[in-house]
Amino acid sequence: MSSPTVADAPQKGFFGHPRGLSTLFFTEMWERFSYYGMRAILAYYLYSAIADGGLGIPESTALSVVGVYGASVYMTGVVGGWLADRVMGAQSAVFWGGVVIMLGHICLALPGGVTTVVLGLVLLVIGTGLLKPNVSGLVGGLYSDDDTRRDAGFSIYYMGINIGGLLAPLVAGTLGERVGWHWGFGAAAVGMAIGLVQYSLGRKNLGTAGLKPVNPLPPEHKGRVLGRAIGIAVLFVVVLGGLSVSGMVGLDGLVNLISVISAVLPVVYFAVMLSSKQITKVERDRLIAYIPLFLATALFFLLFEQQPNTLANIAEADTELEVFGFMVPASWFQSINSAAIIILAPVLAALWMKLGNRQPSTPQKFVGGLFFVGLAFLWVVLSKTVVGTDKHLPLMLAMVFVILTLGELLLSPVGLSASTKLAPKVFASQTMGLYFLAPAMGQGLGAQLVKSYSVDNQQVYFGIVGLATIGCAALLLVFSKSIKRKMHGVL
Repeated sequence: MSSPTVADAPQKGFFGHPRGLSTLFFTEMWERFSYYGMRAILAYYLYSAIADGGLGIPESTALSVVGVYGASVYMTGVVGGWLADRVMGAQSAVFWGGVVIMLGHICLALPGGVTTVVLGLVLLVIGTGLLKPNVSGLVGGLYSDDDTRRDAGFSIYYMGINIGGLLAPLVAGTLGERVGWHWGFGAAAVGMAIGLVQYSLGRKNLGTAGLKPVNPLPPEHKGRVLGRAIGIAVLFVVVLGGLSVSGMVGLDGLVNLISVISAVLPVVYFAVMLSSKQITKVERDRLIAYIPLFLATALFFLLFEQQPNTLANIAEADTELEVFGFMVPASWFQSINSAAIIILAPVLAALWMKLGNRQPSTPQKFVGGLFFVGLAFLWVVLSKTVVGTDKHLPLMLAMVFVILTLGELLLSPVGLSASTKLAPKVFASQTMGLYFLAPAMGQGLGAQLVKSYSVDNQQVYFGIVGLATIGCAALLLVFSKSIKRKMHGVL
């Protein structure tokens, strides 16, 4: 029997897939266009001199803000998934999330200084938390459990993500750097608006997938639970806003607070799960085995998500951008990751198919992900040392993003799979939230680490972080067999 979330009738209107896939493909493409377009220029806008149209924020603070923004997005994804499952349904969550995202980009497009930036980022965090986890869930809801097209459908969907990520820095980045920062943010707002229009027009193709909450709150409890949740959220925002306005907590204080939250939440999550009397000994062993993989994921994202801050800064401040007489916008380097995924993902998928049962185990793939992300940081050192130029050559810096992508393709696809396989059954519905806390933790801690970075000490910074990460990869490799034993047969 089909799942109640599956579309009413089988559809084959989009490359042999349900017509609803085209709706979600373009929705996510435009949402990622807005996200990556904004992210490509955010750090530049924050630390650029006021005379150049920026805010003139200290460089280290600006790079940290970009980091905690990413951490916040992943943390609110947990709340967005809960709201869709228990209150509003995934379809409504995606729509209203898109509306809030668009409003956030509009705030950034307005020349209101730090006030509109903070308001814009808060709206983006809330909106992305509503949209991002639920649009992926809707893709799965288009297929029955035994539909052989499911994996291919997700592959097509992820192609939409990367097309958006590829185009965004080329459009929004160019406008931001060449015309004005607010024009770039405005382009991101237009992109999300287009996504909303086509989602509204194509929403009928989604059928009943995500139309209603899958596990709605009982009517007698709904008002009380929502009232408490909204009250806590409003209190948090009011207290935080009051501290900010009073000057007791500035941007640095906000960065520190979010970093602490991102580090504490996973600890609480694991403590609750491990102390539960509802899990079996095998499930507890698997959960213990997942802890080093979770930490490896957090470490991976600590490095990987420095693309929009430290690496963006190197591209803008320490790279020879003139190529055959053309000045390459620094933000264009943010497109390389998406382009590399489009090219390399099919190659790696074919390799795993060919290896079959001989392919690396889950812990070994995590080792590979950490190794390549560490190698990418060492490549920054190599780029400056071996070439011997005053500035990085564009091709050498571009290779950093390609090596990062190799690490992503090894670790990221298996991360969520490992979460769902190793989490206890009583916590099965929370596994998505558990996984999202790893990149949140990585970016939250990364926001503190980037404070020690500067263009002048980049070789020391990237060298130490790169070597330490490869050391952690070696340590994980040593314990990979022990981890695999505690996984009790999970591949």
